[in-house]
Amino acid sequence: MVRDETMPDGGISHYLRYTWKKKLIMFGLVAMTAVLALYAISAGSAELSPRQVLRTLLGQTEGNSQIIIWSIRLPRVLASMVAGMGLAVAGTVMQNILRNPLASPSTLGIAQGAAFGAALAIIGLGAGSTPSTGGGALLINSPYIVTISAFVAAMVTTLIILFLAQYKGVSPESMVLAGVALGSLFSAAIMLLQYFTNDVNVAAVVFWTFGDVGRVSWGELGIMSIVVFGSLIFFLFNRWNYNALNSGAETAKGLGVNVEKTRQLGMFFASLITATVVSFLGIIAFIGLVAPHLVKRLIGGDNRFLIPASGMMGALLLLAADTLSRRIIAPVVLPVGAVTSFLGAPLFLYLLVRGSKLR
Repeated sequence: MVRDETMPDGGISHYLRYTWKKKLIMFGLVAMTAVLALYAISAGSAELSPRQVLRTLLGQTEGNSQIIIWSIRLPRVLASMVAGMGLAVAGTVMQNILRNPLASPSTLGIAQGAAFGAALAIIGLGAGSTPSTGGGALLINSPYIVTISAFVAAMVTTLIILFLAQYKGVSPESMVLAGVALGSLFSAAIMLLQYFTNDVNVAAVVFWTFGDVGRVSWGELGIMSIVVFGSLIFFLFNRWNYNALNSGAETAKGLGVNVEKTRQLGMFFASLITATVVSFLGIIAFIGLVAPHLVKRLIGGDNRFLIPASGMMGALLLLAADTLSRRIIAPVVLPVGAVTSFLGAPLFLYLLVRGSKLR
């Protein structure tokens, strides 16, 4: 390796310390997530020791533990990590390209659009029902119809936002306001659908909108993983473009960045992640909003580190929220979307208050 003679030794050592600190924090996030994942797999109504979990994952045991881990708990834990990573990365990119710290999948109306699509499928296509046993539990008759409908509605919302940005010249800051307006519109449409249907369908819509990582199958987890990790690779490939956008559109253009293309593709892939996750799991709020802010306070705004670290933080936060939802009043499992909202809203308000004091 040829050393750059223009950089003094002190500058090189300072840069190495700069990057080492960030890498150490990222390693810490990975280690914490791994430990929490092991605990989440072992904890439940059928308690398993960490040693049993590791032996089962290595294929050294058979029987009930293998069924419990491979069929129930492992898909749930992995879904929490993949979905949390995807929502956090999507929020990070949205906040960067829109230059608005309040941008996130939920504030841009994409999640509400998916909820409207699901409600339309449940009510209009009869995808919600109760079992004939009379137990009162709710079922989704056609989960794939609901998922496809939610995905299409979320992507339509994305196309509307991109249309406003590209052809109507709406500023990045105004796109958040447009997202809030779209979210309100979809919420009103859902209320009208619920008003004109029966109690069973209303309950089915409410049941779907509760974020639940336990409903995912291995096939759905595979689809989510492909979308999330494929989009993550795209974001990392454009990390320098996002760093240039931090200095403003004019500066980025002066550095050779195609600002409009970068924004449109970034919004498309971030929205694709959101649409995929929400259509499979329901609405999970605040992960895409809080995770980037937490990471920025730890490692700064350099997207070379911010994007992957935000993904790691999102995986940790959603996994922690899901574990808490299963354990806080066990054996009752709370909706993870409600838990993330309870934990995320006060934390985000604290970040806003602290940020205003620092300024």
